[in-house]
Amino acid sequence: MDGVPEHVLVPLDGSPLADDALMHALAVYDCQVTVLNVVTPLDEPLSEGGILELDESRREAAEDRAEAVLTRAREQADAAGQTVETVVETGDPAETIIEYAEAHDVDHIVMGSHSEARNALARRLLGTVATTVVGDAPVPVTVIR
Repeated sequence: MDGVPEHVLVPLDGSPLADDALMHALAVYDCQVTVLNVVTPLDEPLSEGGILELDESRREAAEDRAEAVLTRAREQADAAGQTVETVVETGDPAETIIEYAEAHDVDHIVMGSHSEARNALARRLLGTVATTVVGDAPVPVTVIR
């Protein structure tokens, strides 16, 4: 990479800071932008599955929410006169973001920070994703706050 990205990955989770990350990527980078939403399996330790029983309606709700996040991203890109590729993956959010970047020739990640989460547990759990990606990603990461 010679300083100018050719493929930027923007992980989206539906939060305002993630939306800000997408708008930043669209405004700053003139290249392929992929929007990634990660659905966490209900049996993952950070999911509510550790507390609640697995349920088909929960899985469907998570998939519907992912599609809504990606539809909104396509609408935002369209309003900015650009297009984005959209992808849904399942897994641990930080690991999935890093693995996607490695497997798809991503050379920059732009993501929102969750330091403004309202409660301490959400701030700790969600902030861990950005912290892990910054520490472990094979490419530069821009964190929008």
